[in-house]
Amino acid sequence: QVQLVESGGGLVQAGGSLRLSCVASGSMSVINVMGWYRQAPGKQRELVATIESSGDTNYADFVKGRFTISRDNAKNTVYLQMNSLKPEDTGVYYCECTWRRYIFHGSYTDSWGQGTQVTVSS
Repeated sequence: QVQLVESGGGLVQAGGSLRLSCVASGSMSVINVMGWYRQAPGKQRELVATIESSGDTNYADFVKGRFTISRDNAKNTVYLQMNSLKPEDTGVYYCECTWRRYIFHGSYTDSWGQGTQVTVSS
């Protein structure tokens, strides 16, 4: 199994910044995609950004130009730099990764972290 532990959430005023981190640990040999999702109260979980092992990134339209996703493959860590935060960015942010136990064979599995709360005050 793989465990994901997020950190870096908190309370910030509108216009401020936060940096989220997520470390993956466990019995994985290959991590393909790592990403961040969020869930606001009363709403469904939605994609924020993803990054592949190659470094290719994908962003939701509502964060383009404000958030930056990056990863350190040697540390099995993914980051989310969030700038120009808005009250509507408030929610629980979840880390996700797609991993495989063996280097050259086997299927990929998704794992999720427990989430970290981000609150942006107006």
